[in-house]
Amino acid sequence: MSSRAEKTALFEAIALMGKAFASPRRLELLDLLAQAPRSVDELARASDQSTANTSQHLQALHAAGVVTRAREGTSVRYALAGDEVLRLWLSLRETSVAQLAEVERAAGEYLGEDVEAIGRDELIARLRRGEVMVIDVRPSEEFAAGHIDGARSIPIDELRDRLAELPADREVVAYCRGPFCAYAHEAVRQLRAAGRDARRLQEGWPEWRLATQPRMNQRAA
Repeated sequence: MSSRAEKTALFEAIALMGKAFASPRRLELLDLLAQAPRSVDELARASDQSTANTSQHLQALHAAGVVTRAREGTSVRYALAGDEVLRLWLSLRETSVAQLAEVERAAGEYLGEDVEAIGRDELIARLRRGEVMVIDVRPSEEFAAGHIDGARSIPIDELRDRLAELPADREVVAYCRGPFCAYAHEAVRQLRAAGRDARRLQEGWPEWRLATQPRMNQRAA
């Protein structure tokens, strides 16, 4: 029969991953890595942290098996350690909203007044009918790492100057990193202020990629 010490050791090993998620800074880094692999310096700039602090958090995530790292010249590039890690992060985020009222309140304060959204299935149907234009308002390097087929890259800080690129006779759907990303909310506000019909996608690129993978695999089979 197994000993208490062995059972404790088992759960301690599992708890290593839980500890990796027990820091708001590390969660922000995971959210950024869900969009695209990045170097330590890139993650530090994107999360408004020092390089030293960012490196420490990444080391903790790596020790827990949550991220991978590879040296590229003089820098180290980090990435999520597979789709299972991405699913775990998205599940944690969704469950926190469902179970903790303070998460929903904090999200509302950060994002501001909500804007009208469109779900994935409706967007897919309308894309097939050619009724909408989809814009990706994340930074261009995130778009380059992966995006919705047919989407146009218009980073949020370029949107005001590129309104003329968008058709006036079709609804514009903006998406970004996910439901806690403010870029799509701001894009919809700007578009509506300019007299355009616009909504945001309820989810972001990571959720879209995971949800459409089986369909893509089936088509390829």
